Amino acid sequence: MRVGFGNDHRGFKTRESIIGLLSHLGHECIDFGSNSEDPVDYPDIAYAASTAVARNEIDRAILVCSTGMGMCVAANKVKGIRATFCMDEMSADISRHHNHSNVLCLSADISNENLMHKIIETWLSADIGGGRHERRVNKIREIEEGHDPRE
Repeated sequence: MRVGFGNDHRGFKTRESIIGLLSHLGHECIDFGSNSEDPVDYPDIAYAASTAVARNEIDRAILVCSTGMGMCVAANKVKGIRATFCMDEMSADISRHHNHSNVLCLSADISNENLMHKIIETWLSADIGGGRHERRVNKIREIEEGHDPRE
């Protein structure tokens, strides 16, 4: 799988660990930066990685900032993106199965390396659900298109 990875300056310390994990798991990692602890604006990183997912240039992306929330908000502004902020393995699994998430956002400040790795492994291996889950994701797409999903 082609997995994008992006971090801001606050997520820089997680960078080598996550890129190494992706490689160890056999995934091709596409790097969207940042390459240092020098301050950068997280929306720039989130946009670059999320746009690549939306254009099918990569399969999924993982984004890390201080809380994970800023990256998540920015990524979700890109049409076709279902970014999710996960803090444990259960939320990672459900975000894929129920919500068909294609961007995973993590907190550099809250999560420890071992937990981050477990979340990533769970998220990458989780299947997307059909049936009612697919119906609900289709309604999310309707909202994204400016339509009332209740109609």
